[in-house]
Amino acid sequence: MTTTADLGPDLAPDPARSADEPTGERTSRPPALSPSRASDFLQCPLLFRFRAIDRLPEPPSSAAARGTLVHAVLERLYDAPLGERTRQAALDLLPTEWDRLVQAEPRYAQLFLPDGDAADQPLTSWLDGAGRLLGTYFTLEDPNRLEPEARELFVESRLDDGPLLRGIVDRLDVAPDGAIRVVDYKSGRSPRPGFEGKALFQMRFYGLVVWRERGVLPKMLQLVYLGDGQVLRAEPSERELQVTETKVRGVWDAITTAARRGEFVARPSKLCGWCAHQDLCPEFGGTPPPIPEGALRARLGLDL
Repeated sequence: MTTTADLGPDLAPDPARSADEPTGERTSRPPALSPSRASDFLQCPLLFRFRAIDRLPEPPSSAAARGTLVHAVLERLYDAPLGERTRQAALDLLPTEWDRLVQAEPRYAQLFLPDGDAADQPLTSWLDGAGRLLGTYFTLEDPNRLEPEARELFVESRLDDGPLLRGIVDRLDVAPDGAIRVVDYKSGRSPRPGFEGKALFQMRFYGLVVWRERGVLPKMLQLVYLGDGQVLRAEPSERELQVTETKVRGVWDAITTAARRGEFVARPSKLCGWCAHQDLCPEFGGTPPPIPEGALRARLGLDL
């Protein structure tokens, strides 16, 4: 995730598959910090506010929708028995999973309207693009040799005297000896050498939550990039995950400080071109709306 093109698709929150709050549970779970929202704050505190506190709507993104669709197919693929998890089986799942996605998030149907993000191509062509990503997956792993313990696993852990951490792990593999591998699929391209920091922060965040939740240090953190067929692996040490915890605590402290001051400051970068909220951003001549009454308590658990 090093160039604007690489980072862009990951900027839009995915209402059908949110790492912050599983679909249908927006009001039933206490406030928590996810790796996506932590990354938002590190990128731009005002973007974090718009997404996590104001929860402003964002137009559906073709790239985000394709990534969500591919994730859904890979999750469903492992329902098939060993030997039947083939590339063709994955391709056959695309139309059904697309229909399911649109039912869960009707806004995705707008992508193919005249003013939609994918208006320049028919649905069949767009699905072919998702099919190519799935084809790449089969060059990287053989799903018939894997039996994940969990897919789309909701994980949650509260740090001592700190925030509640929450996320959804794409796949959790557990070896016969108990070794844990945390796997995340990415529909984009892998970061250039030397620019893996953001990706590794996300995976170490998941590793930290799994470690705190299960009491077992993950053996492997694995990012599978379907955009260019690369796999990024890291074997986390206790020290690395402790450093990640310190960083997460620092992010949370900065978030709560900004909330108490009412100052979520814009942080301009090349990623501003992908932001859906430029019309409300002071850097582009806009004015942020007042924070909705009660939002800080509801979204962050803060009584101000």
